[in-house]
Amino acid sequence: MQTDSFRWGAATASYQIEGAVREGGRQPSIWDTFSHTPGRVAGGDNGDVACDHYHRWERDVELLGDLGVNAYRFSLAWGRIIDAAGRPNQAGIDFYSRLVDALLAHGIAPVVTLYHWDLPQILDDAGGWLNRDTAHRFADYAAVAVAALGDRVHDWTTLNEPWCSSFLGYGAGVHAPGHTNPGQALRAAHHLNLAHGLGVLAIRSECAGASVSVVCNLHAIFGASDPPADLAAAERVRRIGNDIWTGPMLDGQYPAGLMDETAAYSDWSFVQDDDLGTIHQPLDAFGVNFYSSSQVFADNRTLTQRIADDGPTCWVADNVGFRAPGGPLTAMGWNIDPSALTWLLEDFAARWPGLPVFVSENGAAFDDAVTPTGIHDQARIDYIDAHIQAVEAAMAAGVPVTGYFVWSLLDNFEWAFGFSRRFGLVRVDYDTQQRTPKDSFAWYKQRISR
Repeated sequence: MQTDSFRWGAATASYQIEGAVREGGRQPSIWDTFSHTPGRVAGGDNGDVACDHYHRWERDVELLGDLGVNAYRFSLAWGRIIDAAGRPNQAGIDFYSRLVDALLAHGIAPVVTLYHWDLPQILDDAGGWLNRDTAHRFADYAAVAVAALGDRVHDWTTLNEPWCSSFLGYGAGVHAPGHTNPGQALRAAHHLNLAHGLGVLAIRSECAGASVSVVCNLHAIFGASDPPADLAAAERVRRIGNDIWTGPMLDGQYPAGLMDETAAYSDWSFVQDDDLGTIHQPLDAFGVNFYSSSQVFADNRTLTQRIADDGPTCWVADNVGFRAPGGPLTAMGWNIDPSALTWLLEDFAARWPGLPVFVSENGAAFDDAVTPTGIHDQARIDYIDAHIQAVEAAMAAGVPVTGYFVWSLLDNFEWAFGFSRRFGLVRVDYDTQQRTPKDSFAWYKQRISR
């Protein structure tokens, strides 16, 4: 898998590492509000300081250089690029410009994600992703970002995991803005799709030669057994987890059956006549985030009944149950199933042949032990190694995989889990901000240099 064009990278996200939430003209985001709301985030943690990347970015770029990656996937904070009045914020633009220049000086290609969940709070006050206008404001922001950085940044991603923004943010309530309404989750999903399409148009308008992608956490969902009812349950969940994005983005239509299956929660009146044409824009690549797989079975309860029995759920699907994952598990409670990544990549390539795909996030949280001789995270090494082999298996089967980005360069703010989960190749001491490369850092460096 060592080719001149293959992207070996690491990934981060703005709110998870930057800190400096009140510096450089940055306006508050929904994650500032959410994390400061009691009971929302484990330990009462927030991203006010996080990894202090805003002040320590030069050291972090040095770490990337030492790691030997040829690409770095990171996100821009919308509220650093655009001020509360909707105008370009030069201080924020300058911060990212310095970062991009430093990456290029180290021979590292910047792969920029425009939206990794930190919607400006002022837009949420106006309805957030329930408001169609937010999609247009995203396009405005994209145009400003690409105009400022597009002379040096070739690779642009519109959205990261819109499923999390919509279903975790508006359905399950475990992500910002914290709503628990299945109908709102569907409405938000459509407006995120629309933002993607408008964003692609804005990127290409500002930089015709850009490589444009989107990143989705496509779900590897399997029937718990062979009976037709379980297999049908898996298909229903894949429609609401995967096809709700790939259908409009890649095929120009929502999947057959989706609107009927979710009619109890939404009438889909928010879809306007020209929306699907706007969403369906040509892409240069598609990013897949992958961590684990799931098994489902036919369950005679409706979504409403499951919410009443089990609490908020992020799946707007009736008559589906989820089997508890089998071990071994990561610290997130997720199973380890690298073969499912091979299956996911091969399935994608069969449905959309010829479209390049890259693994935009893959990694694992474990309870790392700090010892006098270092941080010996063999479990993380084994996880990453197995999944790289899974990618190689997909490539051997003909899947056009163009890159692999480990999550994450640094331990960071893990959303509703706060600082209690560590995914990094580099340990961050949040009291001192000391960075300590783990064994996995040295292993990945050696692996990608083969």
